[in-house]
Amino acid sequence: MTVATPGPDDPLILKEQDNHISSDIWDGKERGVLRCLEHTSILERWKLTGKQIELVEKAGFGYLRLMPAVTLDCALISALVERWRKETNTFHFSVGEMTITLEDVALLLGLSIDGKPVTDVDVDPKSLCENLLGKAPTDFKGAVKLTWLKEVFSECPEDAGIEQIEYSTRAYLLYLLGSTIFASTSGNKVSVMYLSLFKDFDEAGKYAWGAAALAFLYRALGNASLKSQRTISGSLTLLQCWSYYHLNIGRPKLKKDPENCFPFLLKWTENRSGSRMGINLPTYRKALDSLQPSDVQWLPYKDMDFSVVPEDIKNSLVLRTSRTMLICFDKAEKHLPDRCLRQFGLPQPIPKDIEDWKRKISSMDSKEELPPELKEWSERYEFINNGVDSVDESEYLQWYEKITRKFVGRAESWESRFRQTIKAMHEVVKIVNSISTNGMDREDRKLFSNVRTMVQKCWTEKYADSPSEGDRDSAKRTGKRKREG
Repeated sequence: MTVATPGPDDPLILKEQDNHISSDIWDGKERGVLRCLEHTSILERWKLTGKQIELVEKAGFGYLRLMPAVTLDCALISALVERWRKETNTFHFSVGEMTITLEDVALLLGLSIDGKPVTDVDVDPKSLCENLLGKAPTDFKGAVKLTWLKEVFSECPEDAGIEQIEYSTRAYLLYLLGSTIFASTSGNKVSVMYLSLFKDFDEAGKYAWGAAALAFLYRALGNASLKSQRTISGSLTLLQCWSYYHLNIGRPKLKKDPENCFPFLLKWTENRSGSRMGINLPTYRKALDSLQPSDVQWLPYKDMDFSVVPEDIKNSLVLRTSRTMLICFDKAEKHLPDRCLRQFGLPQPIPKDIEDWKRKISSMDSKEELPPELKEWSERYEFINNGVDSVDESEYLQWYEKITRKFVGRAESWESRFRQTIKAMHEVVKIVNSISTNGMDREDRKLFSNVRTMVQKCWTEKYADSPSEGDRDSAKRTGKRKREG
């Protein structure tokens, strides 16, 4: 039961396979579970006044601030990363490609996916910090610690003046972003570059923060999928809840049918009776390697109550199938829903070829022309995919079989499994024979003797001719001495 090659058979799409973590895993080089960096647990430490909440809502983060503390399933996240491909910005599963889309960001996080691109402003970082926060840390180097923001700004009096309220609210927004959608591998720091967009709170609300969050997460997934990486950041709560909605793997059980609530990620964070977080990485890997169509929920939001979804977010969902560029300051990442049309109830044809793209915003050649990445975002409504009627999906699956990585983990042979069983049985024999009956009453001693006899009988009858003779003879001698004693 061995697989000659895990793929891809045709390297047309997955051109970076040699650098992908799946190559190391196939060669027996395990990196283990990724260090997952997100800080939702610290959000509750910051209490906002009523005036601050109004400003946060104006800036477009009224729903994100509701995000509760989430316990991350790092093994599940690591297994998903092993199937992420930066060449396509999609997961490659046995059933086809899937991805986190603009629709998922809008519905799960409640962030705007339409509006102005989140881009950089050429301002001195320290001056930005001093002008918009009123001060900068003494050891300032372009980023500030989350702990410094909390210590200095989290206590805003109800009767504070407007300037102090705005300083404290901007500090909170920086804290919120650095803890969630823009959590970085630095761990406890956040860049002050985001402050430039919070000068005016009404203007801040006009940015496509959801698109920026997705660009940031795509970049984080792409980096973490490389052999050299050991950490992952970005909105891991979004990633985990996306998986809960779409895949029947690692999904926690719910206490009851969730009440109508928005954003939709609250379904998986406030209503859990338990989860499968005891599952290890190899087990998740095997489950994803053998993923079946019945394990996939292509349209998880179909039966959700959309009456709780704000009108502006519902109206922007037309962009969910837009083949466009996602922008987050200097990061540019492709949104390619045409590779995952079944997630929108549309038949899946063989997708278009992907042209390599610059993953960094190009500099402006002139003030009249936009960089091509920003131009593509500006044309996002022109590239909405509504699908086609006559599609033979079997052609897509045949094509996909050739260009994808079929397996991440090696399939175990029956011989390997049998040897594992022998080893486990050997351990059971050792444990049973090491237990003393001293102190047991007559009835317990009799019961334990029956157990020991059954274990010895099973060992002798089932595995007498198996390998590890030395270990088995040793176990027999140990058992004999125990019985004689």
